[in-house]
Amino acid sequence: MTTARLDGQFLVLLRDRWRCAIGRGGIRADKQEGDGATPRAVLPLRRVLYRADRGPAPRCAVPVEPIAPTDGWCDDPADPAYNRPVTLPYAGRHEELWRSDSLYDIVGVLGWNDAPVVKGRGSAIFLHVARPDYAPTEGCIALALPDLRAALAAGLTGIKVS
Repeated sequence: MTTARLDGQFLVLLRDRWRCAIGRGGIRADKQEGDGATPRAVLPLRRVLYRADRGPAPRCAVPVEPIAPTDGWCDDPADPAYNRPVTLPYAGRHEELWRSDSLYDIVGVLGWNDAPVVKGRGSAIFLHVARPDYAPTEGCIALALPDLRAALAAGLTGIKVS
């Protein structure tokens, strides 16, 4: 496992160090749905999704799949599909993965609250593309697109957030 570590506003992997954005709620051990926090944990990289219409598949050490316009992620703790991918349209509260901006052009699905899912513990902690100003995320970890591609190509398989 090639695990990076979060060091303040930087993701460090081997000899590489990239600026990143984290959750607006900071880092929390007691992560809850909607708090905007990045969970304090070791987050395995489960798989990587990407917009095939916006660029080639990233090189990485985990499975890679294209995103479709019907892909979503349920973030409703009351829904049976909470913290799971869903197909759109979907009646429960969800996030669309096929976005008009570039934030989800590449999305690493990080293992958080998924084995097993605990209602309300938080959903959809992703590794994704940062906004140009590195504005805080809703709890995800975000890097500039070239840095995200570089981290994945370097064999990233997890992130230690402490």
